Amino acid sequence: MTQTESGAAGGAKARGSRRRAREFALQGLYQWLVGGQDARAILAHLEESDDYGAAEEDYVAELLRGVIDHATQLSAALEPLLDRAAKALSPVEHAILLIGAYELLHRPEIPRRVVINEAVEIAKSYGGTDGFKYVNGVLDRLAATARPIG
Repeated sequence: MTQTESGAAGGAKARGSRRRAREFALQGLYQWLVGGQDARAILAHLEESDDYGAAEEDYVAELLRGVIDHATQLSAALEPLLDRAAKALSPVEHAILLIGAYELLHRPEIPRRVVINEAVEIAKSYGGTDGFKYVNGVLDRLAATARPIG
């Protein structure tokens, strides 16, 4: 849905709920990476948050389950693009990269620039000082191979 199709307010709201979905997925994947909890337990915990209703709930579940279910494939796609082992990454940047890789590889209807932009913005909010630059570089290289232009 484009902003023109939904009207300015509806488009902004949709983007906001999708961004919140990515943020909740980030929180859940952090729990998964650090604590090893399963998706069902993580989702139950996330749903208890006061502002969970502001997120696109189906997309939170899709991202969380999709990343966990495809973790081996996503890690294999990211590994050659990393300058260190994935385990050496901050769990926040690692989770953001996994979300971005999932969207690039499994959600072709989302424009590659949107995937990268969203990942960068989330990394600016939740990652380390320059983590967003690393996320941008890795996802940009992944997008070039996963979704070549032309």
